[in-house]
Amino acid sequence: MSVRPSVLALFGLFLIACSNGASQPPAGRPGGGPGSGGPDVVAVVTQAVAQRQLQVDIEAVGTARANESVSVTSKTSNTVTAIRFKEGQLVRRGAVLVEFDPAQAQADLAAAEAARIESRANYERSRALANTQVLSASQMDQIEATRVAAAQARLNDTVIRAPFSGRTGLRRVSVGGLVSPGTMITTLDDTSLIKIEFTVPQVHQHVLREGLAVSAQASGLPGRTFEGKVITVDSRVDPVTRAISVLAGIANDDGILKPGTFMAVRMHSSPTAALLIPEAAIVPEQGRMFAFVVEDGVALKREITIGRRRPGEVEIASGLQEGQRVIVEGALKVRHEARVREAAAATPPSS
Repeated sequence: MSVRPSVLALFGLFLIACSNGASQPPAGRPGGGPGSGGPDVVAVVTQAVAQRQLQVDIEAVGTARANESVSVTSKTSNTVTAIRFKEGQLVRRGAVLVEFDPAQAQADLAAAEAARIESRANYERSRALANTQVLSASQMDQIEATRVAAAQARLNDTVIRAPFSGRTGLRRVSVGGLVSPGTMITTLDDTSLIKIEFTVPQVHQHVLREGLAVSAQASGLPGRTFEGKVITVDSRVDPVTRAISVLAGIANDDGILKPGTFMAVRMHSSPTAALLIPEAAIVPEQGRMFAFVVEDGVALKREITIGRRRPGEVEIASGLQEGQRVIVEGALKVRHEARVREAAAATPPSS
């Protein structure tokens, strides 16, 4: 059977094409043409470790408290005879708030004073028997004086006075009502100074100090910023939350801030020099922090200790030196001593 010359010619051309294709190395492999980095070279983006001024803004949320606050209650069982305050009234220290029926207390005081006078007279009449008496005159006076003082104290308890200057709250009793020990009568708050209690992560404890400036905004009061200072910093770190309690004071001369108000707090630390790297360069691993340093085209894994933070950047406390280049893009694709090459950073899409 004979094969036509045209078929043989086509078969020969096919063999030649296959031979030429096999001789060309695939792109991206050794010998694959210009720009090829080899099969184990990873393209990464790096940035130099730089020393710059760092000012940390610490943000927290807290609750407003009155400078002084107390629940006004009764110490004895008695009947209310007069209420001397109005709800929401500013009162001065020592002002009378409530009066109770003093009849029983007055009677007890009169009886105690009469007993004291009688005891003294009886002792004077029996002065000749002083050597045989068990108690001396001074001892008798002391006993009777104690009884008088107790009766006087009970009489004083029939009038409740403001322990400090402040604003009264809602009235919980009425004239003629019988109150028991511990019965709530009203509240009294000194809001001339508002204290804000909040917590700060322990990583910022080097910033915290008394007198540090604080600015706060209150929920429900948009557009207003209140300035104050840190009053005190707790001496302990909470072992559960790893946070430190802080108390700041803010002047409240117009009384617009109320105890219990939710507050957003911000503090500013003093600027200091710090080694900074982008947050993207940090590789966390089993509770430890690492970064990849590029030296002579090789990625070297370095353990680091971080310090303060600000949006997008982290302070390096140890593990890196100024001028070293760290991988900020592609760190998850490389391993220790892997070969890398510098690539252009990705350009964010335009709006």
